[in-house]
Amino acid sequence: MTRTAKLLSELIALPSVNPAFLPERHPHAGEGRVAEFLATVGASAGLDIEFKKVFHSRPNLLARLTPTGKPCQRILLAPHLDTVNLADAGQLIPRRKDDRLFGRGACDTKGSVAAMFDALCELARSKNRPRETEIIFVGLVDEEHGQGGSRALAASSLKADLAIVGEPTKLVVATAHKGSVWLDVETRGKSAHGATPQFGKNAVHEMARAVEAIETDYARDLRRKKHALLGHGTVSVGTIRGGTQTNIVPDRCVIGVDRRTLPGETEAGTRRSLESFLRARKISANVSNVKLKPCPPLETSASLPLVKQFLRSTGQRRAEGVTYFCDAAIIAAGGSPSVVFGPGDIAQAHTADEWISLKQVDRAKDMLLHFLKLLP
Repeated sequence: MTRTAKLLSELIALPSVNPAFLPERHPHAGEGRVAEFLATVGASAGLDIEFKKVFHSRPNLLARLTPTGKPCQRILLAPHLDTVNLADAGQLIPRRKDDRLFGRGACDTKGSVAAMFDALCELARSKNRPRETEIIFVGLVDEEHGQGGSRALAASSLKADLAIVGEPTKLVVATAHKGSVWLDVETRGKSAHGATPQFGKNAVHEMARAVEAIETDYARDLRRKKHALLGHGTVSVGTIRGGTQTNIVPDRCVIGVDRRTLPGETEAGTRRSLESFLRARKISANVSNVKLKPCPPLETSASLPLVKQFLRSTGQRRAEGVTYFCDAAIIAAGGSPSVVFGPGDIAQAHTADEWISLKQVDRAKDMLLHFLKLLP
């Protein structure tokens, strides 16, 4: 294995499951083990290490490469350290098969962590460290749940001229990503005995009409508006809850709707559009937003000098977009223009057999190091 691949293997073996997905005090919970391990590696390479509190025992990790001269610009390398829950305990044992390395977080996003961190450590050890550019690796907590790490970073005084957010993009530089809005749609009826349904009003039946309309006509309406990099918005009914007992006519039913938004669309506007759509079809339902914090789309101008320089350094002719939501939009909203970049394919993220191409991980590290060496 290369040094970067070995680092990734060590990271996979350290559990960093987001505590939101585990019982309290579970031994696999939290990003602390990964953060402490990286802090030790970074300090030995000459990086300045700092922890910034986000939650109790869950700080963001900052590993800083200070320029040799007076800094005139700042670059952030910002992957997240947390993962979703394990499919089984075997996912903590990194397993290699040909070019693939298997394990929880391999793709999302410990592959990006390894590539970014190793690139910065190598730069710190070299004689060609930038004279005027400060580079900070920011290991973010909580991306998989509430994005507490990126929200804390965005609210802080630490701003950058460019943030490269680590996510599996298959080594493509993405300047746009979709937003994420979760909506609950509720229908109400009247309960009655199952033997006399004519005396009740079935909320599940009303919801069936809503689900059919959302998954067909509403989804078709969304396809009429397209973004140059992201295509059209999407909608998916992900959950349904209705009724309490088979022989009782249900008086309440709720579905959970996942709506992926385009730049220019807001959470309030998205909710109103679905309300209007259902009302026009005479479907009586209440629509509410269930996300605790906004998850907006990202759109960063590809004409920004550092974005153009990063694109040129990778050999990419034009920026692209990704369909998922990530920390980039949060960081950008906080005043640091952001792009998304990293090894791996989002199709492998969160899967039971999560894996990443080691060639891509090594290539990502080389691409990042090449870009960082070009900085003044």
